Amino acid sequence: MPAMKPAFPTPDHDHERCTADALDHAERVCQRRAQKLTPIRRQVLEALLTSHRPLGAYEVIDELATHRTRPAPITVYRALDFLIGNGLVHRIESRNAFLACGSDHDSGSMVAFLICESCGSVGEIVAGPATQSLNDAARQTGFVPRLSVVEITGVCAHCQTATG
Repeated sequence: MPAMKPAFPTPDHDHERCTADALDHAERVCQRRAQKLTPIRRQVLEALLTSHRPLGAYEVIDELATHRTRPAPITVYRALDFLIGNGLVHRIESRNAFLACGSDHDSGSMVAFLICESCGSVGEIVAGPATQSLNDAARQTGFVPRLSVVEITGVCAHCQTATG
């Protein structure tokens, strides 16, 4: 079995390269789908990429306001909706926050979020089989699932090492 890609970025990773790669990925996704990564959409995505942790919409607005005129909340929410719809951002339900996604999967892929209770960072793992099993069990009862979100809280490897 091949080694799994780390769910969390390492503390010494090249953040500029990470951000540049994610923005390049976003451009390719939008081009492939004949969508436009407008300046505000790009700025919202960049604001989320600046931290490897989920940000609330108003935290995104505050981040954008440090570099430009403060955008209206509806403008940021529309950009977030577009980014989510194109699989470039995830919504972390339990935090009512948003997380940039640099992974190469479409918005229909099933993932689980690993939320560190210590540092607040969030990792992402493929959870297709587990989520599919839950959806299948729900369907057997006559329920029609619309959205499956798996969020697992705990302590990331970096925080374990730092305190251990």
